[in-house]
Amino acid sequence: MAKSDLKKLGKNIKFLRKTKGLSQEKLAEIINRSRNYVGMIERAEVNTPIDTLFDIAKALHSDIKNYLVKL
Repeated sequence: MAKSDLKKLGKNIKFLRKTKGLSQEKLAEIINRSRNYVGMIERAEVNTPIDTLFDIAKALHSDIKNYLVKL
């Protein structure tokens, strides 16, 4: 995925996470990843595997298309 797309993806995840009132730490706990890893996703420092995106969508009670719609 292009860096610009990763940035948009990270921005969308951060927006939805904050909308749900979750900290990075709480989201990380729910998806069984580290807070640092969640931050790296939001800052577009890692190419996030699709299974992790599904975990995030489930944790935020959201559809995965909400992360990708603006890409």
